[in-house]
Amino acid sequence: MLVLVAPGQGAQTPGFLTPWLDLPGAADRVAAWSDAIGLDLAHYGTQADAEEIRDTAVAQPLLVAAGLLSAAALGDITPGAVAGHSVGEFTAAAFAGVLDDTTALTLVRKRGLAMAEAAAITATGMSALLGGDPDTTVPHLEKLGLTPANVNGAGQIVAAGTLEQLAALEADKPEGVRRVVALKVAGAFHTHHMAPAVDKLAKAAEEFAPADPAVAYVSNKDGRTVATGDEVVARLVGQVANPVRWDLCMETFQELGVTALVEVCPGGTLTGIAKRALPGVKTLALKTPDDLDAARELIAEHA
Repeated sequence: MLVLVAPGQGAQTPGFLTPWLDLPGAADRVAAWSDAIGLDLAHYGTQADAEEIRDTAVAQPLLVAAGLLSAAALGDITPGAVAGHSVGEFTAAAFAGVLDDTTALTLVRKRGLAMAEAAAITATGMSALLGGDPDTTVPHLEKLGLTPANVNGAGQIVAAGTLEQLAALEADKPEGVRRVVALKVAGAFHTHHMAPAVDKLAKAAEEFAPADPAVAYVSNKDGRTVATGDEVVARLVGQVANPVRWDLCMETFQELGVTALVEVCPGGTLTGIAKRALPGVKTLALKTPDDLDAARELIAEHA
């Protein structure tokens, strides 16, 4: 069984969209999306520097656009399940037919703006902890006032909180943690610091009528599959201020019988985790259009 997944914020790099815009129809599609959401996605995906695309209000729609564009380039495929990490859940919702592409981008643009506004209230951030045991790491984070905002599995937890709390973590790592790596994000996402953004996104979501998922949609909230479009959207809204449980998503992939996992552009992060957490599962990350042929071959074998 094939699982199609979409990465979250921090996966973006300067110029990563450039080769994708050379595909037939891609530039026109991105231009139409840009007009719809009032953001020049082509500029930010090809010319902007790392600091510009670190901006939450830019990074989030840019990542979703890249995921949608690269998935469309694969052709007409039907995965057994879809999932996304954090903002990648909007990409996955479009894969599943819950939201159309423009609606997904419209909502994620409003999400990014609301989260950027919430992040400006207090200086906050996120850091990935490599190594360690969750039973030891989580209590240590809570002692420092930090939130385990992403529990990714394969020995990786992402802590979120104020910059002072993250500095304290650098000086006082949990037992077994090898490294603490600051992420390219502009706030403590998936924590109480994002609570002001939840209401704004909820109001924006009221304007759209979601469809029920056409394939299994696996939620970050608890790793469970979600049967209705209304519940998918409710979870998308609430997840802004609640931890991402990617570890539980991967457990569900196993229960569903996953044999292959393809990560859309800018792929790499989730396939890296899957290689450690899902032994025996074939993985492929879409980084440039050069990866499309290999992805199509893998999909043909496992879809």
